[in-house]
Amino acid sequence: MRVLLLGATGTIGQSVAQALVARGYRVTCPVRTSAGFKGSLDEDKIRALLPGADLVFVGNTLDAFIHAESLQRKQIEVIVSCLASRTGAPADAWKIDYGVHSALLKQARLAGVRQMVLLSAICVQKPQLEFQRAKLAFEHELMESGLCYSIVRPTAFFKSLSGQLKRIREGRPYLLFGDGQLTSCKPISNHDLASYMASCIDDQGKHNAILPIGGPGEAITPLQQGEYLFKQLRMTPRYRRVPVAMMDVIIGGLSLAAYLLPPLSNKAELAKIGRYYATESMLLWDQANARYDAAATPSYGHQTLFAYYDQLIAGEQQPMLGDHAVF
Repeated sequence: MRVLLLGATGTIGQSVAQALVARGYRVTCPVRTSAGFKGSLDEDKIRALLPGADLVFVGNTLDAFIHAESLQRKQIEVIVSCLASRTGAPADAWKIDYGVHSALLKQARLAGVRQMVLLSAICVQKPQLEFQRAKLAFEHELMESGLCYSIVRPTAFFKSLSGQLKRIREGRPYLLFGDGQLTSCKPISNHDLASYMASCIDDQGKHNAILPIGGPGEAITPLQQGEYLFKQLRMTPRYRRVPVAMMDVIIGGLSLAAYLLPPLSNKAELAKIGRYYATESMLLWDQANARYDAAATPSYGHQTLFAYYDQLIAGEQQPMLGDHAVF
């Protein structure tokens, strides 16, 4: 079976490419010639990251590849997309999370592609931000397209929860929003998420479905993450607690200033994104009871966040933060 994979040079995309190749699929990856964080990947590095895949270098845009003739020439049957906007800024989100996907979907239908597996995000279940609205807009378009679809909504990624290890090692305090227990999540590893996404192609139980998914184990809070890191590093815990109200003041100031200086609107949106993740759990939302439900959040895989922390501390893994480097 021939599979088109978008977003293959991202950290999740690389793992998905490996999972698809391991399952015997013939994987085509259109990739930009200056991919990666700040264009750090050249063609040779990209080839090394994606062994076994058919790479199509497309310059700095996917537009030239996204048309029915290309899909038919490659005999694409299934599309798997890990593509997402880098920052979540409104213009970027509507261009990538919605626009590129929408254009591809139209051409896929013309080319006779029968199935699409989409990497989305669990946070779209409570949309308050433009990138969430952009993702939802395409989700709805995909569901109405007639293609067999699997919309995968993972909870939290390991890399997004690893940015403070460097702070601690440098002797700086661990940052907590509020008391550090406002939120919790069931993070999932790249490997486990990739395995889950690859399984969506053949598993009929995952067809025509929205699929929230987290990793194994209990939900964990930011405070628990900090406690574990200090313990494993054998360091005395030090925390700096950031009041949520401070974030509201920052957002208000940036939003007001954006009326005079429009470029500041992106900074205001990014501040809103930060506040969202500081105050909303990455778990399944129980609409009827207006609460997050850890028990109802599906789990998959074997790798835990704390085991990943152990690997980072031992030097067995290197953090891959890129555009997700918040701290």
